[in-house]
Amino acid sequence: MSKFQFPESITSRPVWGTLEPRTAKSHLMVADAEGAEALLDLARADGGLMQAAEIIYIPRDTGESFVTQLARLDARQFYVGPSYEAAVPRLRRTLSDAHMGLQVYLSGTEGLMGQVMREATDAGIPHTAIQTEHRGSVARRMQCVHCKGITEDVITDPFVCSHCGLNLFVRDHFSRRMAAYQAVCIDAEDPGNVPEPVRLYS
Repeated sequence: MSKFQFPESITSRPVWGTLEPRTAKSHLMVADAEGAEALLDLARADGGLMQAAEIIYIPRDTGESFVTQLARLDARQFYVGPSYEAAVPRLRRTLSDAHMGLQVYLSGTEGLMGQVMREATDAGIPHTAIQTEHRGSVARRMQCVHCKGITEDVITDPFVCSHCGLNLFVRDHFSRRMAAYQAVCIDAEDPGNVPEPVRLYS
């Protein structure tokens, strides 16, 4: 089991739930890495769900072992992608072809769930039809507020922006529009005064 209990924070920080089966004619399930565990739990709760489900799965570095297990669920469609970027065209096509009542289930890292939620809401899927469950890594997708660059899989605070090189403070403010947490320069008023990085949630 790879669930993590996030500490309480500010109201703009997403609160992730637990996936539950819903009655619908079609279901879209998107997961990465250990997010597969939540889909497997969902299938155990309601095996019939998979007959009307499309699964988009991104193994990343740790999820290869789940591909076979997910394939055994006999979903209506099952796609394994090398990266989120590679899966986006398929995701967008599925959302654009969706009929009213589609239920969306997202599980895995915060970065994946945030990006798919943005795609789904942009496509007109109501937020009430989207469920989420965090599994696996607590690394964050961060946007530098200064250069607007995105740094993926941030696991320490502070960290160095991969675009402009500034030392950035990891904030809990989450931008749904950017599907990323926001980071600000930590030594703007006292250049070079940067604390030692510490692991998030250590």
